[in-house]
Formats: sequence, C-alpha cells, structure tokens
Amino acid sequence: MSIVSSSTPLSPTWTFFEGDWHEGNVGIMGPRTHGAWLGSVVFDGARAYEGVTPDLDRHMARANHSARAFGLKPVVSHDEWMGLAREGVRRFEPGSALYIRPMYWADTGLGGGVKFDPDSTRWCLCLYESPMPGARDIAITLSPFRRPTAETAPVEAKAGCLYPNGSRALIEAATRGFDNCLLTDMLGHVAELANSNVFLVRDGVVFTPAPNGTFLNGITRQRVISLLRGAGRTVIEASLSYADFLAADEIFSSGNFAKLAAITRIDDRVLKAGPVHAQAAALYRDFAHATVRAAA
Repeated sequence: MSIVSSSTPLSPTWTFFEGDWHEGNVGIMGPRTHGAWLGSVVFDGARAYEGVTPDLDRHMARANHSARAFGLKPVVSHDEWMGLAREGVRRFEPGSALYIRPMYWADTGLGGGVKFDPDSTRWCLCLYESPMPGARDIAITLSPFRRPTAETAPVEAKAGCLYPNGSRALIEAATRGFDNCLLTDMLGHVAELANSNVFLVRDGVVFTPAPNGTFLNGITRQRVISLLRGAGRTVIEASLSYADFLAADEIFSSGNFAKLAAITRIDDRVLKAGPVHAQAAALYRDFAHATVRAAA
C-alpha cells in the first residue's frame, strides 16, 4: 500500500502505521476503505502537555474497549499502545502540547457492502501538536439536536460516526452566537455539551448528568468527580433539566482536549468562573503532575 502525506498545512504530526513512523498527514484510507466510506472507525484521545500524560493508560484501554463494543478486533495490546505512545511523544520537543489518538477501522465490507468485516480491522497511532486552550469566555445554549440511544447508535464506543451530530450542533449554535451547546437525551434530560461532559454548581454542591447510555462517561469526567469527592466536595450524578443549568451558580466542562473550562454565559445570563471550577482545575493539575513529582 502506498503511504503518502497530504499537502494541507498541519501542525507537526507523527503517525505509526504498518510497522513504522511516518511524518505528516499520512494517507491511510482509500475511497473503498469501509472506515472512510461508511464510518466504521473508533478512536480515543489522550493528552501530553507540560511533560505529563494524565490517564494515558485509561485512554489506551478505552480504545480497545471501543473496538470490541463496535464489533472491530482490538489487535493491539494495551502494552503496545502504551509503548508506542511514549515513543511518539519523544519525537516532539519536551513539554510539547500534543493530542495522542489511537484508531481502529474496518478496511473492507463483507460482500463489498454495509456490513464490515471484523477480520479486516486496521489501526494506527497519530500524535500531533495541539496547544492547550487557555481561559476564555464560553457562551452556551440549548441545542435542538439530541443524543442517540443504544438502539440507534454505537454509544458504548468512542466512535467517529457519533461526532457529526455534535459537529452540526456546534455549527447551529454558532449561527446564534454561541460557542457550545447542551444536548439532551431522547427524554429531554441534559446529557452533555456537544464535545465534552458538563457540571453545574448550586450552593456549593456539584451536579452532573448521570450516565444513562446516551453519552460517553468521559475519563476526565470520572477523574474530576473522584478528585472533588476526595477533597470533601459533594458531587451528585442525577437527571438534570435545562432549567437546572439556567439556575446554576457555576457551570464548567470536562474533556480530554481542554481538560476543565468554565462556562461564562448561558443564553443571556452571565456567569463567572467560580471557586468550585477553580478547585477542580487545581486538583486536576496536581493529579496530572503527581507522577512527575513522585519520579523526581
């Protein structure tokens, strides 16, 4: 198979594919590749920044979980993913902010059709420079789009086919002057933001939507809940309405890409980055750097 790189300017990128490292945006799929044509792709995303890779092991493990949940074959062991990720990080300047993305996809369809062949599963690991977002104002609203259920989409996997729905929600919200939006499940309960999990604070108590099979129970989300509870903060996972968010004292998001971000406006109501968000961010920062300090 010919391996070529796109001419589109991108940030520095290295991809491990078919036994070797390749620089740039490697051409790994063709027009008849099932993953490109019909979306049989799963992935995960970890972060490297400031010399740390928080929860890298859990992200690599979830890539294999997603493959199994989707029906692909997780042909890379957890230890191999970890070793390649660390090797890839060393190809960049120390301390670089990176996105680390393991991927699986089906190469062919059975009979050339919609049903993919699990035995054709292929994979790569892509790392690229991606700055950590700084603090900024973030305005959100309610999206007209909703999260799917397990009967309608592979919600147990971090599957690429789930993300166009979030993308169109972001695009629609942007036409109304918002940076992000809350999506509800099919019953009207808030599930998450279009690209991250979400928390609200009321009278010092933290609330977050309870995982109900309609959104990914994020690794960073789970870590933030654990850290806040460990610090004595009450965190309640519950069914939440949009009205609950409109009445919140604070709203913040969690996700691998940006970690924690304060929401500063919901519809026309202005909010401030509050003390609970600050506490969560400090706890996460200390957690992320703990292994580095321990090894020093």
